[in-house]
Formats: sequence, C-alpha cells, structure tokens
Amino acid sequence: MCGIWALFGSDDCLSVQCLSAMKIAHRGPDAFRFENVNGYTNCCFGFHRLAVVDQLFGMQPIRVKKYPYLWLCYNGEIYNHRKLQQHFAFEYQTKVDGEIILHLYNKGGIEQTASLLDGVFAFILLDTANKKVFLGRDTYGVRPLFRAMTEDGFLAVCSEAKGLVNLKHSTAPFLKVEPFLPGHYEVLDLKPNGKVASVEMVKYHHCRDEPLHALYDSVEKLSPGFEIETVKSNLRILFDNAIRKRLMTDRRIGCLLSGGLDSSLVAATLLKQLKEAQVRYPFQTFAIGMEDSPDLLAARKVANHIGSEHHEVLFNHEEGIQALDEVIFSLETYDITTVRASVGMYLISKYIRKNTDSVVIFSGEGSDELTQGYIYFHKAPSPEKAQEESERLLKELYLFDVLRADRTTAAHGLELRVPFLDHRFCSYYLSLPPDMRIPKNGIEKHLLREAFEDSNLLPKEILWRPKEAFSDGITSVKNSWFRILQEHIEHQVDDAMMAAAAQKFPFNTPKTKEGYYYRQIFEHHYPGRADWLTHYWMPRWINATDPSARTLTHYKSDAKA
Repeated sequence: MCGIWALFGSDDCLSVQCLSAMKIAHRGPDAFRFENVNGYTNCCFGFHRLAVVDQLFGMQPIRVKKYPYLWLCYNGEIYNHRKLQQHFAFEYQTKVDGEIILHLYNKGGIEQTASLLDGVFAFILLDTANKKVFLGRDTYGVRPLFRAMTEDGFLAVCSEAKGLVNLKHSTAPFLKVEPFLPGHYEVLDLKPNGKVASVEMVKYHHCRDEPLHALYDSVEKLSPGFEIETVKSNLRILFDNAIRKRLMTDRRIGCLLSGGLDSSLVAATLLKQLKEAQVRYPFQTFAIGMEDSPDLLAARKVANHIGSEHHEVLFNHEEGIQALDEVIFSLETYDITTVRASVGMYLISKYIRKNTDSVVIFSGEGSDELTQGYIYFHKAPSPEKAQEESERLLKELYLFDVLRADRTTAAHGLELRVPFLDHRFCSYYLSLPPDMRIPKNGIEKHLLREAFEDSNLLPKEILWRPKEAFSDGITSVKNSWFRILQEHIEHQVDDAMMAAAAQKFPFNTPKTKEGYYYRQIFEHHYPGRADWLTHYWMPRWINATDPSARTLTHYKSDAKA
C-alpha cells in the first residue's frame, strides 16, 4: 500500500506542484521521493512508501539497468510475480513484486502485462524509448487511481483525488479530476514537450471471465460439473488459495473481525495458514463497537474458537459523530451508507496503527456483492436478475465498499487485503448456475455457508449468523448507530434547508437530512466535485429512500430497539 503521483506537461513550477503530492503522505509513512524525468523538465513522479516487501530496493519510481527507458510507479501487490518470473525466466534486480510489470511489458506489451497480473494495483508506466505513458488499474479498483487531463495535454495522476484538486494549470483554472476506471488500462502518447495525448482506453478483464494468469498458477485442478459437493470442494480450494497467496509480506499480518460470516471465514482460514507457515508472532484480530454491540459478542466467539490475540475497540456516540468530518475528507465521497459504515473502520484502523505493529490487514470486503449477501437479494425477481445485480455491484465496488475499505485503512498507513475479490475465486463463483447462488431458506449466502459447513473453521452459530447491517452491528442493542446519527443530524439540518436542497445541490440532490449533512461536509472539503459519486448506493426491487437494511421488511436486527 503506497501513494503514487505523477505529472506530465506541467506548465507551473514543479516544486510548487509537488506540495499537492504531500496530501497523500498517509498512504506511505515510511519514505517519500520526488523524481524528475530525464529530458523532460516538466514531468515528474512522486511516491510515498509503506515498506511491505523488499525494505532495501523498494523505492519508486522503479527502474532497472536492463530497461533504462522504463519508469514505474505502482501501488499494490502482484501475488503471482514469482511464478511469472520463473515461468518466463526473467532476471530480477530487486525483490519487489512490481518489477514483474517492467519485464512483462518489455516482453509482450501492455495488454498482456495487465491481463497476466494476479493482484491489486494501480500503476503509471513511462516508456521514454517509445514515447508512451500507460495507466492501469485492477479489476475491482481495490487500489485507487485518479486522473486529470487538460485539452492541451497536461496529465496529472494520483492515488487519491485530494492530491490533484489544488494543482494549477494555465488552461484549466478548475481541473477536472475523475476516478480511473477499474479493469482498464490507458495508452497515451508522450510528446517532446512533455504533454500527452490519449490514444485508447481498453477494458482488459471482466469479473466473469477466467483471468489469463490462471494458465500459470498452481491451484490444484478443479473438478468439473455443478454437483453440490464438487462446487463446495472447488470453493474451499479457491478460497484457501486466495488467502495463501496474500500472505506475501515482510510485515505483521492482522485481520478485521466483525463476527459476521465473511470476516470470520477470512480470519479462521488465515490463522490456520499462518500456523502452517510457522509464523512466530501471535495473530491479531480486531473488532470495534459500542458497549453491548452484537458484533463485539460475535467477534469474541470467533476469536475464542480460532485462538487469535483479540483486540476490542470501544467507541462512544461523541467519538463517532466527531469522526465524521475526518472520515468524509478521507473517503472523498458523501454516499450515505459508505459514510455510515466507514466511521467504525476508520476508528479501528486508527487504533491498529497507534497500538500494534500489524500493518497488513485482511478483511471480508467483496463477499456481499459476489455471493449476494445483501438482504434485498431476498426480493430478487429471478436468479438471473440476482446475477445481473451481483455483477453490477462488483463493477461499482470502487465507488462504495472497496473505496471505504481502502481509504479508512490507508488514512492510517495500513495495507488492506481482500481475498474474496480474488480473480479465480470470483470468476468461478460467477460461473455457477444462477439458481445455486441465490438466498435459500431465508438465508443469504447459503452456498458459501454450505461450502464450509463441515470444515470446523467456525462455530455453527457464526457460520449461519444472519446478515447484520453494519450500522447496527457495531452499536449497542439499546441504540443503533443509524438512530444516533439521525438524532444528531436532526439538530444540524432544518426543514428549510431540505426545502432548498435541489437549488443548492442540483446534482445528486440529497433526499434526507443525513444525506444533506454529509454533502455539506463534502462540499466544504471538495467544492464542485460532487460528480465523483455517480449515484447513491441503494437497494433494488423495493421503494427505498434510505440505504439502511432497516427499510426492508425481511430485516430483523438483534439491535432493533
């Protein structure tokens, strides 16, 4: 996990422009570097490093003697870099996983490079010999990337939008900043004056398709057919593999644990594998909540069952409310459900950074989208419609859950790993017949639960624990986070403000006081940037005015007062 930043064709003083790169210093607290590009006085790279692999040679931009014309800045982890290195007999100069990008590009060009990477990444690759710049981002946008480009060819790229919004350019007093689309790479021509021209934007991978790198991985052969026992076995093999490959790090590994199905499966499998790998440190799990919260109780059960060194982080109403401003600044969004769910994750990340030496943090993100875990999937009109919805959610993860997970952890210099979004695991799950994946017997994620039923990884009551809305799970059974927020905001936003909401915020007009409140904070930090969020996250197939699971008749919360 790092922060990357680059400018091409800047017409302002680079030393002044570089100040913008300091806005993402939190992503890489271990070291930083700025480097001008030889022969281009108006092009430079900025890099903030979190040293996770190769402490000695891990600084960027990465350049190797063999390819002096290639410059690489990337943020991410390439889990199959050793396998590809061995398969193609590449000679490495460092132990950095990203070095594989240089070798693959030199061998087969950008399309093959992007398709062969098994991991999460955002990269900027400069080829001064062929006068090209390439941008690329992983399938789900687990690693963030933003770009801004003017009509006269000034290009600015950064891990987070906050590193671009204050840049100056003579032809664009208001620089249009937008997220770079996941699963795409872009080819740009580099001109002699350092400016660029976009040549093409290519979608190189769809979540449904088996990735090209599957040809070179060492997963044991999966059994064919859709018999339930076959499918369950294949899912266990792929999930196990998704976690094993993510153990790649020189830093201590920990895991977020809410006590829900997803994080519990990750934590249990992770601990089993760390023991097999004879890792010497005790494995830490982390749960957050207010006193008496259902999540804390469930997480404690899991931690006791698996034997982790468990940390419980308690927070109160005031701390939650006070964190909202920092959280929205970190997130760069005003989406209601994202902000609500981010407060707990932001506070627990803060605790981990301050009180432990765990740096690489595993989490259960992506499972709800992939395995149809949201409660509204019970309302799907057909398995085929549920499948379409699942794929839509995966495609939009970079605007919602994956955005939340990255920004709340990165704000405190932690690196997040999300095994449920493994390419092989996802493409296999999505290849299953639609009617195998829908909720069954009133229980969502039925297939996933069934797959681990006989594994003894988790207590039965956790394996079959119903979906908990995060805003309820982290709070007391007496008063939910949902209600705490409503009561606080009621005094901050009056009816007159709501009546004028459409005039003040014509784009994505907030329909609730909570939405209005978050939008105000967002506009304070990022005026005029509301289009970063294309639409609010909302459940389908019901008349919802609020994203909370409480709006669904199916929902029965332990926390409902």
